[in-house]
Amino acid sequence: MRGFLYAVSALVVMGLAYWAYYENYKTQEALRTASDLQRTIGATRERLSVLEAEWAYLNRPERLQDLASLNFERLQLMPITPDQFGTVGQIAEPQKEEDLILEALREAIDVSSGESTQ
Repeated sequence: MRGFLYAVSALVVMGLAYWAYYENYKTQEALRTASDLQRTIGATRERLSVLEAEWAYLNRPERLQDLASLNFERLQLMPITPDQFGTVGQIAEPQKEEDLILEALREAIDVSSGESTQ
């Protein structure tokens, strides 16, 4: 009976060793993947900062003014005048969701007669 227990114990130890070996490689692969992702994120952030700097450089007001004056006649641009700007009171406020639903219901059903307009 002792030999059987030794054989079972040896098989259990080998099984646990195999499991630990397998988990070790899975963990190493996960760490490599995480490291690669961190490197990619860093490179992407660096590229984004470069693109933002280029965008800011290209959108300098004096550069845009020079481009507009160079291409003024070809683009048929109009000079900016104060009457082209609106006031804050002219901005439409967003409607509430309840108001939109009520408006849609009023359009679908004639409120005075109770009949559908469809």
